[in-house]
Amino acid sequence: MSLPPTDQEKYWPSIAEKTDAVQEQINQQFDLDPADIAIHAPSLRGRKLTAAVAFVAGTGFTLLGYDQGVMSSLITGNQFEATFPEVVVEASHPNHATLQSFTIAIYEVGCLFGALSNLWVGDKLGRRRTIALGGSIMMIGAILQTTAFSFAHLIFARIFTGCGTGLITSTVPTYHAELSPSAKRGRMIMMEGTLIVAGVAIAYWIDLALFFVNWSSAQWRVPISLQLVFEIIVVACIGFLPESPRWLVKHGRNAEAMAVISAMEDKPPSDPEVQRTYYGIREAVAVETSTTGQGSLRELITGGRSQNFRRTVIAVVCQMMQQLTGINLVTYYATILFQRLGLSDVNARITAAANGTEYFLASFIAYYAIDYVGRRQLMLIGAIGQSIVMLLLAILGYINNGPAQIVSVVLLFGFNTFFAIGWLGMAWLYCAELAGLRTRAQANALSTASNWTFNFVVVMVVGPSFNNISWRTYIVFAALNAAIVPVVYFFFPETGGRSLEDLDVVFALAHTAGEDPVKVSLRKDIRKDIHQNRNNNVAFGNRWGLARSQGCVPKYSAVSNTIQFGSSCLFEYTR
Repeated sequence: MSLPPTDQEKYWPSIAEKTDAVQEQINQQFDLDPADIAIHAPSLRGRKLTAAVAFVAGTGFTLLGYDQGVMSSLITGNQFEATFPEVVVEASHPNHATLQSFTIAIYEVGCLFGALSNLWVGDKLGRRRTIALGGSIMMIGAILQTTAFSFAHLIFARIFTGCGTGLITSTVPTYHAELSPSAKRGRMIMMEGTLIVAGVAIAYWIDLALFFVNWSSAQWRVPISLQLVFEIIVVACIGFLPESPRWLVKHGRNAEAMAVISAMEDKPPSDPEVQRTYYGIREAVAVETSTTGQGSLRELITGGRSQNFRRTVIAVVCQMMQQLTGINLVTYYATILFQRLGLSDVNARITAAANGTEYFLASFIAYYAIDYVGRRQLMLIGAIGQSIVMLLLAILGYINNGPAQIVSVVLLFGFNTFFAIGWLGMAWLYCAELAGLRTRAQANALSTASNWTFNFVVVMVVGPSFNNISWRTYIVFAALNAAIVPVVYFFFPETGGRSLEDLDVVFALAHTAGEDPVKVSLRKDIRKDIHQNRNNNVAFGNRWGLARSQGCVPKYSAVSNTIQFGSSCLFEYTR
């Protein structure tokens, strides 16, 4: 009578097969020629490189803010209404409120298509070329919008422009996160949120200045055309920046990746920090490729140690909730809202511009607090504050007298402040951090598509909603903001203070231990656990040199443990 096979005998063929695949990946790690690394060295290094990446990423998000804010005042300008009478809201044309909302919201449909297209083109083109493609599409779209003479022409142009915006917004946060040191990543990407609002404020003030040019279509054509300035900067500058080292490693361009990491750290390739970053990325790619093959959309719905499905759902919900806060009720309809509160055309535009400026200044609170307070806490503070403000706006809308209208104006400033603190840049940062390397482009494409989908829904519904249920619209958003609080508290792990590869370990540890990833991420000793997980199971390989001769070689037992038990690393020290 034969004994049943042991677990080792049962799984060994699969493990051996996967081990060979991992070994092939490992062998490539020692084939880096210093001369090859030097050839691919970026012209910028250290702080200059970090600043240049931040400048291009920031310009991309300033462009996003400008595009969102520019239609706020133009939609009610006399020259815009003369060219496109379909958007004039009158009692005799009850459907025009819907057409007005449609004119604003159709841009989000293009953004949705652009974000979804990143599912297929993002990893193929790389981060840089995707950003350049998005910027080029936006340039053509801006020209088409500026030269529009019919409603159909304008709608097509806004959809086309949105396609480029969707590509940029689903790529820039990932690109910026992958080229930022973990200690500075939070602030760097939160600055993108700040620059979104800078773009909104710039658009409001330009709209105000051109409002007085009421004898020419330049009143609306010039503000729309000025977005070309930002688009040209993005397209022209992105070509001088390096590709993401994580994308380069994933596509086998290891020498280029090492050169970029060396430039990011402003240290030679042999430096321990450079080696640590490089091998951390290499090991993640090696294990993932050996386990699941080449990346695909199917990986987004996988569980196991990677927890890709959980991470993707959280990212999609995060971007959805950012829009359901009601921020674009204020951003897109600021001038109209202030007119509803009794302000004249000029005063409503001045107040909208001031609101955008205060919004910009408030965003610096999150910039300085992000790495001290944490991601979760800021999101919770923002959602609670937004819910309270929306409830107060509903109460004051019911009262509807002079003093109530004045307080309502102030509360709209307060709403923007809470959003700037908790959700403005946070959704972009959090989603860029959350996804694993192999699914990062696809997950961010889906989460960004979620953002634009619900952006469209909110902007499309708000105009008719105010016409039909007036102040009760605020009650809906008060309830939505209140619902955000338990979702963040119970389901959103803390991502701050860790490298992007460390987050893979957090989810793997939670899965292995059968624990909630939120609880694991909040443990005070989690950094120690990550360190022990890597050193006890397998180490990173020799991170202090480029050659095999320095004494640290791959060990098959370690590779097998990596695949079977979810270790995050590939090597054991043999010294």
